[in-house]
Formats: sequence, structure tokens, C-alpha cells
Amino acid sequence: MLRTAAARVLDARDLDEVLALLARDPVADTFVASRVEAVGLDPWRLGAEIWGYGDRGRLESLCYSGANLVPCQAKTEAVRAFADRARRQGRRCSSLVGPAPAVLDLWRLLKPHWGRAREVRDRQPLMAIDGPPLMDGDPEVRLVQPEEIDVLMPACIEMFTEEVGVSPLVGDGGSLYRARVEELIATGRAFARVEDGVVVFKAEVGAATAAACQVQGVWVHPSLRRRGVGTAGMAAVVRGAQESIAPVVSLYVNDFNMAARRSYEKVGFREVGTFASVLF
Repeated sequence: MLRTAAARVLDARDLDEVLALLARDPVADTFVASRVEAVGLDPWRLGAEIWGYGDRGRLESLCYSGANLVPCQAKTEAVRAFADRARRQGRRCSSLVGPAPAVLDLWRLLKPHWGRAREVRDRQPLMAIDGPPLMDGDPEVRLVQPEEIDVLMPACIEMFTEEVGVSPLVGDGGSLYRARVEELIATGRAFARVEDGVVVFKAEVGAATAAACQVQGVWVHPSLRRRGVGTAGMAAVVRGAQESIAPVVSLYVNDFNMAARRSYEKVGFREVGTFASVLF
């Protein structure tokens, strides 16, 4: 690995500079910005370290190092510095995710040391909508209530297993995953259409700042797929999110999922960047 300036762990003295850097691209960096805005840079509260590249007062890039490794505004030299630090500490994350150029460069440098990944998704269009949806939303899509956690959980588990390739119940029986779903419900960020006690459509806003929010976990019951349920459901989620969470709504999708991409385009989403994910 080529020598480059080292990455450093950021602290409270860097907070204003970190927030300013993340504000440069509020859509691509929604996840990290949402975490930092909520709890600051203290690793214990954040559940992660924020690595910076550049001296204090001249911060160029950063990387979130927790359950996910997420580079932000990272050019070649910064990627090398983050890869060097990640290599030296060993793999602690379950995925690399973020803007494709940085993620794929990071993985190229780490692969010889970390070994093979379970899956590499090298092109995931990042899509966003900053105006009203282009179609009417499903009026039956609504916020999930706290007492409906056991109604929502089966759909969440199926979605996660389909998307990630492993069940969220593995390891701790799903207690951490359930707690996360409960948190999204409690904060008004879980949307669903429920019929006769069964979820037929759902989506959550997984990360949010005042500027932008990111939708995740979009799922339609298998018996209703390719009938427009997801398209109308997403239009309702966009309107609800814009009214109560943030003016810009984004998501990222696998490039091979053409049905989903067409559905989001009908709602009014447009491609604004490209993400990549490396799953372990």
C-alpha cells in the first residue's frame, strides 16, 4: 500500500467542520450526517468512529467506521488513508457502502487483507426526488403505530432476508433488529399498508437530516408484486416524508432491479449518483 498521510479519529473539536463537509452533498451523505447530527462525534454514543483526512481546519474527507464502513467526500489519497487504518485494525464492519468510486477503491485496497466478500454490488443508482410525487399515493399507506410492531416485523424480516441474503434473526435472535424497527416506528418513520392484519406494502425512512432523508426497506407482499402496489405506496411515502421529515427523499437500488427503478421513476425519482455495497 502506498504511503499517504494518516487518517485520524475526529472528536468534538471537529464537529462544526464535519457538519460543513457533510452538507456539501446532503443526499449522498444522509446516513452519516443523520448520525452525527443526532449524537455528535463521541464514539461511545455514535457506536462508531469518524475518521478524518486532513488537518484540523482543513478537513478534506471522512469515513464512518462502525457496523458499516462509509466513506464521505473521499478522493484517492483519503481512500488510501482510510484503507490503511481499516487494514491495521482488522475488519469490524458487515459492509462497505457509499459512493461507488470511493467504496470500490477502498475494497480494492482491502481485499488482499480481508479476503473475499460475500457479495459486491458495484452499481446501485442513488435516486432522489425534491418535488411532489408525479402520481397520487396510496391513501391506505400510513404510519405504523407502536402496538403494531408484531404486525410489521414479519414483513421486515422477509425484506431483510431477500435484500441482504441472511436473516436478521441470526446471532441474537433478532433482538437488535427488532429494537431498530421499534425505534423507526416510535419516531414516525415507518410506513405501511396493512390489510386484515397483514402488511402488503412497507417502507421506512432509515436516515434523516433537516435537508434530506433516505428510504430503505421497501417491500411488497409477493402475491401483489408487479401490480402497481409498490409504486402507489412509494408515492404516499414520499409525500408523507416530505411533509414531516425532510424536503428531499432519496434511496438507492440495485442496478439489475429494473422493475423497482421504473417504479421509482414513475413516482418522480431521478438518478443523482451511484452507490456501491460490499457485503460480508
